[in-house]
Amino acid sequence: MSSKFQSFKDLHTAAGLFVLPNAWDAKSARIFQEKGFAAIGTSSAAVAGSLGYGDGEEMPFADHLFVVRRIMAAVQVPVSVDIEMGYGSSNEEIYQNIRQLTDLGIAGINIEDSVITEHTRRLKDAKQFANTISYLKNKLTAEGIDLFINIRCDTFILNVDNKLQETFRRLKVYEDTGADGIFLPCISAENDITAVVNSTSFPLNVMAMPDLPDIDTLRRLGVARLSLGPLAFNKAYENVGNILSY
Repeated sequence: MSSKFQSFKDLHTAAGLFVLPNAWDAKSARIFQEKGFAAIGTSSAAVAGSLGYGDGEEMPFADHLFVVRRIMAAVQVPVSVDIEMGYGSSNEEIYQNIRQLTDLGIAGINIEDSVITEHTRRLKDAKQFANTISYLKNKLTAEGIDLFINIRCDTFILNVDNKLQETFRRLKVYEDTGADGIFLPCISAENDITAVVNSTSFPLNVMAMPDLPDIDTLRRLGVARLSLGPLAFNKAYENVGNILSY
């Protein structure tokens, strides 16, 4: 078993709250490592933005792969990569993209259960998406590759009708896929967080946003992981704009 994979996985069950900063290039990743973070994630929005692309797989996968390669060369801590929807139209295409990333030594990925068509994001069919995750996990296992698969469930970010109940329904479908964690960006209400924690065996990952409870509360509620998302990237470039405002 990969030591970085195991270290990364263990962070989700360690005492306290696992805070994951999200890098967009080798320099930001190195800074996060120097600040003592135990692992680093990438933010697809930040990586794309740093290269002049919009989020939502507007960035060519080759460009994304180049950035991840430079990050992996710059740090020694485990790295998880946000691969959005997988950058492929078939399970095999998605798997081949993941294999290029595992060849670089990544410890984990985030993959979304939504799709963008005609500039509109919508949820994928839960069973179809679950089949994709099972396919990926089975292929990785067959090749002896350890990878933490974190499913980004987009019920809250899309604010769908009856989002809590739809989240429960999807989690039940996803629990038999071999995935390792669940990410619910835009969940923020304490009651909703508690309900999700109590409804699933997945470690829950939430994203930093203005109305999210503080770290002590998240820890008390049973949240396993807090991702910073594009927060650092946005703040960095706000500061660039402020520096040049004279």
